[in-house]
This record gives sequence, C-alpha cells and structure tokens, in this order.
Amino acid sequence: MSKLKLRGKDLRAIGYPEAPVISVAIGVMEKHYKHHSQDAALALLTQVLQDPAAFSADEHLGKIAEKLIVEESVEIPLLPEALPYQIFGKEFIEEGALRQMNGAMRLPVTAAGALMPDAHQGYGLPIGGVLAVRNAVIPYAVGVDIGCRMCLSILDIPAVNLEKNAAQFKRELIAQTAFGAGMSWKKPEDDAVLDNPAFQEIGLLKHLQAKAAAQLSTSGSGNHFVEWGLVEITDPANEWNLAPGVYLGLLSHSGSRGLGAQIAAHYTKVAQEVCQLPREVQHLAWLDMDSDNGREYWTAMNLAGDYASANHHHIHRRLIKAMGATLLARVENHHNFAWKETHNGENLIVHRKGATPAGKGALGVIPGSMTEPGFIVRGRGFEGALDSASHGAGRQMSRSKATQTFTGHELNRILIEKGVTLVGGGLDEAPGAYKDIRAVMAAQKPLVDVIGTFLPKIVRMADGGPSED
Repeated sequence: MSKLKLRGKDLRAIGYPEAPVISVAIGVMEKHYKHHSQDAALALLTQVLQDPAAFSADEHLGKIAEKLIVEESVEIPLLPEALPYQIFGKEFIEEGALRQMNGAMRLPVTAAGALMPDAHQGYGLPIGGVLAVRNAVIPYAVGVDIGCRMCLSILDIPAVNLEKNAAQFKRELIAQTAFGAGMSWKKPEDDAVLDNPAFQEIGLLKHLQAKAAAQLSTSGSGNHFVEWGLVEITDPANEWNLAPGVYLGLLSHSGSRGLGAQIAAHYTKVAQEVCQLPREVQHLAWLDMDSDNGREYWTAMNLAGDYASANHHHIHRRLIKAMGATLLARVENHHNFAWKETHNGENLIVHRKGATPAGKGALGVIPGSMTEPGFIVRGRGFEGALDSASHGAGRQMSRSKATQTFTGHELNRILIEKGVTLVGGGLDEAPGAYKDIRAVMAAQKPLVDVIGTFLPKIVRMADGGPSED
C-alpha cells in the first residue's frame, strides 16, 4: 500500500483555514496515519475540524486540535530596543545590514549577536551576521544555501607547475566540475551521505533524495567557484608541519545545492506559519527546538551540511586524481549554518549566516575575490564575536549594480594584470563588486590569526546569476 501523501489544497477543500494548522495536520497524518487512504485521512481530519475539543487529549490528533482551538494568531512582540552587540568594520558596512541586525537583536529569543566586517544586506539576518538564540532555530538566519562552505586542499605538486602546465590544469578543472542551477553530474557519485536515514524519516527529504544524488559533486551559481592557486604558508608553527613556503592549492566554495534550498524554503514557510512576527522581521521566524518542526529542521540542516561537505570532497578527489597529486593538508569550514554552543555559561543556538567559525584554534579559509588573495586563519575564540569571523571580503555592490558598472573589457584587463585565467563567471562577480579583503582582515585582527594565504590563478565559475552567500 502506498503511503499517505496530503497537500495543503486537500485540507483547504474540506474547510481548513489558511493557518499553521495545515502544515501541522499534514505532518501528523503523514507520520502517524501514513497507512490510511487519502479518503480515510481526510474524513478523520474533518471530524477533528468539526469538534477539535473532542480530540484535544489525543496523543497525535491533539496537536491539530490545539491549532484549531486557537481562534486567532497573535503577533509576537519584539523587545523595545535592540540588545547591544559588537560590530567589526562598521565604517564599511551598509545601513541596510545594520538595520537588519538591529531587528534580529530585538527578537525575544535573542541572547547575543555580532556583525562581521564583510556584512551586507541579505534576507532576514544580514550576510555576515552572527545570532545566538535560546532554544530556537531560525531557518533564514542559517540561509538558503545551507552548509555553504570553503574547502582548501594543499598538494604536493611543485607550485611552479601551475604556470608550466596551465593548459592541463585548466582542462581538468573544466572536465571535473559542473556549475549552475539544476546542474547534475554526468555519472552519479556514491556517498554514504545518501544513505542517511533522515531521507526516509522526514517526508520532505524523501522527495529530495533523487535530486540530491543527481547533483552530488556539483557547484551552484553566483559566487561559487573551484580554483587552482598558490598557497603560501607563513606560520612555521602550522598544524600540518609544512615548511613555510609556496605550495599548489585547490580551493572551492559552494553548498548544498537544491537539497538545501528546498529545506530552507519549506521550513521558513513553516516557521512563518507558527511564529507570527512584525513585518520588518518576518523572515526571522523561528522554530522551537522542543517542537517536532524544530527537531526536523535541525536534522535536515545537518544532513544538508554533510551533503555540502561531500560535494567538495568529490570535486577535490577527482581533480587531485586527474593531476596525479597527493594531498598534504586540508582546511574546510561551513559559513551558513547553526551550531549548539555555550557562551557566557549559557547553552545557545548560534547562527552564522555568511560568517566563519573562529573558536580558539579552529581553522578556516576566508576568500577574497577572483583576483585577490584569500586567507588561511586560526580562530582566537573572541567572545565578543561569538567565536566568529568574516566569511570573505563581502559585497560592496549589488549584483545588478555590478553588471551596470563594469564592462567585459575592464574585467579582462584586471584578469590579465593579475595573471588570472577565468572560466565562466559574470560581471556580477567582478572584483570591484567586493570590499577590500585586506581592510576586512585588518578589521578582524582580534578574531583570527593568519597562517597563510591563497592566491587564485585559474578560476572556474558558473556563467553568472543570483546566489545567497
């Protein structure tokens, strides 16, 4: 017998209101009454709708009844004023990002926050925003591209070979990568992440497993990239015992593809249904960590993070094998994610939307642009930043403004000057659209120590398009 599959319009057709009860009812029925026929399930839901009080004590249907008994939704009030928070590099952070962060600091669940020097306006929480809350998770404070991350591999091939054999490096970079919305890999990769039981336990994920399998090991659009470059290790006390000097490096930036995007869209909608907030902060609706929806999102978010990591590892494995190289060291980190952490003696959920974890001793990569260096960093565990740092240079210009400001001729001139070969990419990713990475790094000296740099030389991107960092 096929398992129950209900849609919102099925419930609306029998009289259910446009309210949080619809998602709750579908979740309850598909989880606890999954072997009912659709007619039987709708008949039962009709009984609950007609007399919700009669079902209020029922273990499962009581959750639906509870939502029906509440006659009207009540908007959750914000704190009168934003809680104080530290801002790094305030002089080059736009007003829109500050306004969004101030809104986030007025949520009644908020405990602490910080704004990184690469911050710019996004949706809900600004990109570059760090938000710690009590017993809740905010899907839009994690971001659309769940688990978007950096991965740097340092290889044993002499760095001088990158210029000597540039044609081969470029050829393999094209052959071993795929970019763009909806892009799938030509030969499905096998990975343990696809066997995660969450794919069978959560209804939404069941319908996303096939897409996840097809897109595994591919990259998104916008600012996502895979690039060959030169790594310079400057700290003799580095964690890999590498001698200071210049090495060949492979750096990638992307996230959880369609899997993460659909998880974000679904649970943001659920959060907005169950958490009514004033219009200016409605994207910051949260899910209680003690609720079924909160626990489901947390499981799905972590799955998306593992999936994003697997994407990078397959890309790196293929390219390392194609070039006959050996891996010497690797640095990687998420920057669109939420973590359970303790700050000031309190257990909190810390959201880093476009921010790098920088707890004491934590390693990470903070990229610049397609022509400017990225930095390999070691966190200093600065509490005022909630153990965080920037996730890159940060945009100083919107994508549309960048395409109107720069020309292909100008971009080519800069690439030639910097000795960078670009495959794909668009004017929306022109280096001038980004802040000065050196100024950003200077603004966060208390947050990280620099142990090396990465200078891009052969860059592969999609042909241009929207992306949220």
